[in-house]
Amino acid sequence: MKLHELRPAKGATHKAIRIGRGEASGKGGTSTKGNKGGQSRAGYKSKPAFEGGQMPIQRRVPKRGFKNINRVEYKVINVGKIDHYAEKYGITEFSLQNLYINGLISQFDSVKILGVGEIKGKYSFKVNAVSEKAKTAIEAAGGSVEIIK
Repeated sequence: MKLHELRPAKGATHKAIRIGRGEASGKGGTSTKGNKGGQSRAGYKSKPAFEGGQMPIQRRVPKRGFKNINRVEYKVINVGKIDHYAEKYGITEFSLQNLYINGLISQFDSVKILGVGEIKGKYSFKVNAVSEKAKTAIEAAGGSVEIIK
């Protein structure tokens, strides 16, 4: 066998379909694009939620309520978990930086301490918000609370 005798395997190659090259090609006229309209033209692009003229779902479904753009969302830490976190991570000062370093919060999270559970140790807190019940529980255990902006 010589190099000039090499051929692709039977059925491995296909003849290209030449669209829009006259009626004799069998793919002339409308060039396989149906009849007239935007979809048969060059550069056609449908809108993301277009449903063929039917009313799109985001317009069919009724809208309810509203979303408050001024809402502040807090990462909540309950007083009952504080002793567990202090033991596990060796934390005595619960600041945003310490909580972030230990993977308890994301970098830009705001933290609020809530009063569910009991606290035994003496810890200091530098967080964005504290409930009244949590503040009294922390101070009763000998800890301190500082609210930061």
